[in-house]
Amino acid sequence: MNDGVFVHERALVEPGARIGAGTRVWAWAHILGGAVIGRGCNICDQTFIENEVVIGDRVTIKCGVQVWDGVRLDDDVFVGPNVTFTNDLFPRSKQRPERFAPTHIRQGASLGANSTILAGVVVGQYAMVGAGAVVTNNVPPHATVVGNPAVITGYVGKNGERGPHKTDTEKIQDLNVRGAHILDFPLVRDLRGDLTFAEIHKPLPFVPQRVFTIFNVPTRKVRGEHAHRTLQQVLICITGSVSVMVDNGYERGTVVLDAPVKALHISPMIWTAQFNYSPDARLIVLASDVYKTDDYIRDYDRFLAEVRTRG
Repeated sequence: MNDGVFVHERALVEPGARIGAGTRVWAWAHILGGAVIGRGCNICDQTFIENEVVIGDRVTIKCGVQVWDGVRLDDDVFVGPNVTFTNDLFPRSKQRPERFAPTHIRQGASLGANSTILAGVVVGQYAMVGAGAVVTNNVPPHATVVGNPAVITGYVGKNGERGPHKTDTEKIQDLNVRGAHILDFPLVRDLRGDLTFAEIHKPLPFVPQRVFTIFNVPTRKVRGEHAHRTLQQVLICITGSVSVMVDNGYERGTVVLDAPVKALHISPMIWTAQFNYSPDARLIVLASDVYKTDDYIRDYDRFLAEVRTRG
């Protein structure tokens, strides 16, 4: 144990535990000998940390939390009071699995009070898990999830700020997300029914080489979590509504598409996610090129690395 560690006289830290400088361990906490805890952490009262646990720097674990084997908490994670971790999807008494399902809470994520994190999930960096949420699937970076089972309700920044969010009547340029903007299509009203259209460069920015439609998306599902290296896209919601998050690696915003006279143009190297599909949503996507597997970036960390490389 590092000399710069404070351990309350009523805490129990077993021999072998590695704890970084500046970490504080409060009363009735119990840390087993194989645990690794970083610097500047705050381990509050009545917590339990098992052997095969790795905790990064500046992590806060509030009262009443048990961190079981197989759980990893990266730097700057916040774990609220009475958060419940699990590490076995099929638990039986006296039957220990060969390997516990790894659970990974990425940098800067926050877990609200009384939330439950099922074994084997990844909570992405700076994500926000609402109080009482039951997380049964991976949570994307920066996503806010609530409910049982937890569903995405929006996206937040590094400091938890919700960030700009606009309906279809407001231009996404106002979100300060370079590389994404709204295209306005003309509306022609007629007694026989309304009509809208688009022509190349009026306002379509490219000649489409591929068209596909997304529909019948379950309410809790998220689609389109990726970026493209060279592909451009135009998203048009013909019926219903869908929320779209756009992220250029520096700025992030969300827009609701719910009218066919508005379309979202997405340039290359923009990370996107589509969520909150209404049951009747029909999303048409125009693409500037045919499908190419190697044009996709499906890992957010890789996306950020390529953004930084491009400058």
